[in-house]
Amino acid sequence: MTDISVLGSLTVTHTGRSIVPTAAKPRKVLALLALRPDQAVSVSAFLEELWEQRPPRSALTTLQTYILRLRNLIEAAEHGRPSPGAASRPHSREVLATWGSGYLLSTHGGRIDIHDFEQLAAAGHRAMAATDYRTASDSFRRALALWRDEALVDVQAGPLLSTAIRHLEEQRLSLLSRQVEADLRLGRHHELLSDLASLCAQYPLHEGFQAQYMLALCRAGRRSDALQTFQRLRRRIREELAMDPSPALHRLQQAVLNGDAGLDLPEQPLSESALRLAG
Repeated sequence: MTDISVLGSLTVTHTGRSIVPTAAKPRKVLALLALRPDQAVSVSAFLEELWEQRPPRSALTTLQTYILRLRNLIEAAEHGRPSPGAASRPHSREVLATWGSGYLLSTHGGRIDIHDFEQLAAAGHRAMAATDYRTASDSFRRALALWRDEALVDVQAGPLLSTAIRHLEEQRLSLLSRQVEADLRLGRHHELLSDLASLCAQYPLHEGFQAQYMLALCRAGRRSDALQTFQRLRRRIREELAMDPSPALHRLQQAVLNGDAGLDLPEQPLSESALRLAG
């Protein structure tokens, strides 16, 4: 059984023992396999990740050497340290198999943190659709708790891994926004203020977090702070992007200025518009 974690440092264990190599390029190979567990990864994908558009003549032989190192680590996890230079045993070739024109890392039912994250996220989305905001918030929170750090934080990412890491980060931010939305609908605006202030500082151009922070401030009786938040965002967007905030954010600002009673009611359309900015 092989367990895989990529939502943080790369962690791959076989029979409870790590099979993560210390060298940078074999670690990249394992990271690509770990992102697509139980699926074949093509040789061309490995070559692009390892050498981009400039693979050396020895690229295929070198890749095969990296695969052999990983198979030896799998063998060591099962049977103890192999003899230097020994060929990998048959069972290690079942765990890390040659598959068509590529390789496949078989988990044999092991835990995969990406899959757990996706399942919990899906459960949260279903609960949101059913207006069960308490269950949704809990599911989103459990999904986000799987993140130990930035995805694959200890891997020197090439083009394919960089794209995958960006995609995972977008998923994390989207889910974080949905969790805030669920908590706002539960009336937890006071509890959210500190976290939203930190998120707005970390992502100063993220209109979704800024809108949710404005809404939480308004519901906490801090309308002036909500308007200052809008002004800071508008100034920064103009300075850095030569743009204005979105029409939805302008509508939220106008609602705050007007003291719109709908801002205090989670089910009102204007609140819905603001909360969906980050979706």
